[in-house]
Amino acid sequence: MSGKVYRKRTKKVALVGVGRISNRHIEAIASEPGVEVTLVCDTYEDLARKKAGELGVPYITDYRQISKVAPEVDIAAVLTPSGNHPTHAAEIAETTDVPYILLEKPISLTLREAYDLFNRIDRAGKVLLPVFQNRYNLLVSYIKQLIDSGVLGTIYQFNCNVFWNRNNGYFRNSWHGTRELDGGVLYTQASHYVDMLHFFFGELVESKGLCSSLRGMDVHDTVSAVCRFAGGTVGSLNATVSVFRENYLTEFTLIAEKGTIRLSGTNLNTIANWDVAGIEKPDLDFSINHQYGLGHNTLYSYIAGEKWAKFPTRQEIISGIRMMEQLSY
Repeated sequence: MSGKVYRKRTKKVALVGVGRISNRHIEAIASEPGVEVTLVCDTYEDLARKKAGELGVPYITDYRQISKVAPEVDIAAVLTPSGNHPTHAAEIAETTDVPYILLEKPISLTLREAYDLFNRIDRAGKVLLPVFQNRYNLLVSYIKQLIDSGVLGTIYQFNCNVFWNRNNGYFRNSWHGTRELDGGVLYTQASHYVDMLHFFFGELVESKGLCSSLRGMDVHDTVSAVCRFAGGTVGSLNATVSVFRENYLTEFTLIAEKGTIRLSGTNLNTIANWDVAGIEKPDLDFSINHQYGLGHNTLYSYIAGEKWAKFPTRQEIISGIRMMEQLSY
């Protein structure tokens, strides 16, 4: 043996889109020494220039120029409006030398677009890394372990509520609330909680529900659904962006043969009730000052460590998009 130690080099990230979610990515990248932002891209040059100045990196307004301006980029993080995700991710794969495309939720608004995206990524010889950061939430991950281990016995029922506020200013003069780019509350705000249910319970086999658009938008601002999953678990999902004044509540309750658990808090970061046979309440509560949770930090640590298998599989992603379509009443 030579005695040499292999050290993974720092991964270089290009941020494509510097809207609301970009700050969460920047914060998460700053927390991980193995990753750094090396380029900023946005079609609005003033925004791109401002963010690039804050970060001390160059900027561009056309993502097709990424490899020409910064050939060292390993990861293109696509943080653009939801409806543009599949097109932007595929075009970056096809027109640049960037090997990994990190794509914010949702990866697409339709199942057809998801299949097309994967086909184009494959033909370009690149790798898609979907952002499903809620799976890395400490409490969500722990509940998943309990369900899969069987210690909770039969999972009878669940209730998941996402009661948030997005005021009229959020939707005014913006892509938010449009049919073409938004997708509605399930796709843009509650998508990670829809994915959490899919993560916990697998395939959705039946659902009934109602949606409303009482605020005059092209897409639904409120949805209530009753679901049955392949294993027999039933439950309800309620989501809205029409809470008065500010975000009110995010909660998840699980009713099982050997336990009752309720998670709450800004991003399911607090155990509100714990009654599980033979298992003490874990010390996993954490504090956050935004609704995104800390999952992006874990995601970028996986990127730094080249732990690509930690990202959801293609089958899981396609199944999840199919579930979103089933719940889009």
